[in-house]
Amino acid sequence: MTASVESLPEIKAGDKPPVVVKKYANRRLYNTESSSYITLENLAEMVRLGRDFVVYDAKSGEDITRAVLTQIIVEEEGKGQNLLPINFLRQLIGMYGGSMQGLVPKYLEHAMTSFAQQQEQMRTAMQKTMGSLFPFSNIEEVGRQNKAMMERAFSMFTPFYRGTEPTNPSDAHDSEIEALRSEIERLRLELEAAKKK
Repeated sequence: MTASVESLPEIKAGDKPPVVVKKYANRRLYNTESSSYITLENLAEMVRLGRDFVVYDAKSGEDITRAVLTQIIVEEEGKGQNLLPINFLRQLIGMYGGSMQGLVPKYLEHAMTSFAQQQEQMRTAMQKTMGSLFPFSNIEEVGRQNKAMMERAFSMFTPFYRGTEPTNPSDAHDSEIEALRSEIERLRLELEAAKKK
């Protein structure tokens, strides 16, 4: 059963309508929303971002979304992504033409939906767990804390390391004077040691 361009899927209130993509005889894909030619990789990225689309044959108006999605999977598998195990593929092929063929799409769709929900629950649980174990709310804060810790460590082991400049100009002046005094003292001691030789 095929759908034509005129029979777009039903749109829920508040949802963006699916992007209409036309596939031409030269195998080029045209995104009607952005008025530009796109690639299968662009469509794969749209899937990852959760942006719905439909693909129609530009000449016949036939809905070829399933074939294009299958082509994307074949290309991803060809890149070495190997998401689909060989035994699964064999079992899937074995289902074609069998008495269970009508049940397989709904079962697979339900299984993938459940998997996605469990993945989201796991991600949420990890964030809650890590949030209580790790007091920093974001990566930037971790970076600032690490930088401050490294500056403290360097200042202990290197007498002239100054890290970031103090915000108060008089503090900067005082620390510079102290550093110069220390350097003068070190040079004086070296001079005395050299005179004794």
